[in-house]
Amino acid sequence: MTTGFLPPGPAPGTGSPTEAHLLLVEDDEVIRNTVRMALERYGFTVSTAGDGLTGLEIFREKQPDLLLLDVMLPELDGIGLCRRVREFSLAPILMMSARGDALDVVSGLEAGADDYVIKPCESAVLVARIRSLLRRASFTPAARAPHAETRNGAAEPDGAAGPDTLVFGDLTIDTLGMEVRRAGEPLALTPTELRMLLEFAGSPGVVLERRTLLSRVWDHAWQGDTRVVDLHVQRLRAKIGAERIETVRGFGYKLRR
Repeated sequence: MTTGFLPPGPAPGTGSPTEAHLLLVEDDEVIRNTVRMALERYGFTVSTAGDGLTGLEIFREKQPDLLLLDVMLPELDGIGLCRRVREFSLAPILMMSARGDALDVVSGLEAGADDYVIKPCESAVLVARIRSLLRRASFTPAARAPHAETRNGAAEPDGAAGPDTLVFGDLTIDTLGMEVRRAGEPLALTPTELRMLLEFAGSPGVVLERRTLLSRVWDHAWQGDTRVVDLHVQRLRAKIGAERIETVRGFGYKLRR
């Protein structure tokens, strides 16, 4: 059986061990053990489960930093597990699909997954995706927000909103506290959704191409299709208001001022 993962051995190019705890849910025992050993070589702590219901139970008990799961699982499939986890956790979710067809990808992303990989996959690629998601989960902006806006789009007077606060209509973004509110109510955004919103908010009124968002938000040069961007924009619109993000056909998206 070809799994596409490197065999056990010294992990190339790794420094100090990674402290992140991962939960791998995969029903194929050979693939599950191969992936676990490959990830442990890179310093990750890995818990495993062979079906969706067991994976959900372990996730609730151990609260891992990231969930890595196959789409096709017994008892509770990957799509259902993803939805169940999203009911109570914003932890990054990376889905694995053996086929990579449109239905698997779209269903996984709509269910709340942050990214996906196609099996078989080289362990170095898988680790790069995992590290990208973990960086996103602990992301803090390097620079302060350039300005704040009032509800009618004009600049806020001094003292009305701090330098780390942006306001777009009923949407308030605290870029220092990493909190987003709509009409005063806090929004629960996944790390990917939050980082995407910060990219839009950093350039209000400016069209951001899908490839640009892939590079900035997903934190690596991914040559895959851009459905991952479209699905996350769709999820973000559902939370902040569909009218807030405008589609510019043939180019990308922009945040309305």
